[in-house]
Amino acid sequence: MSHISKTTFKDWHTEQLKNPEFAIIARELEPGYQIARLRIARGLTQAQLAEMVGTQQPSIARIESGNALPSLLFLERVASVLNARVEVHILPR
Repeated sequence: MSHISKTTFKDWHTEQLKNPEFAIIARELEPGYQIARLRIARGLTQAQLAEMVGTQQPSIARIESGNALPSLLFLERVASVLNARVEVHILPR
């Protein structure tokens, strides 16, 4: 019989964040994940969001995947369409 783990994603993620390399990558990817979560929660495809923002679907895909670093102005446009706001934090290293 196979062992089924009862570990939740939240528990796994918390444990992974103890690894400094994982934590750095997770922080870098978080803005894209936030956009994807909001977009999906609003029932929008990447193409629909892109049209509402005035861009192309690949631009949204690059941001959500962490392959592009969007400008603050572009993030504000995306957030506005998603009925959200952008917060910037400057933290010590």
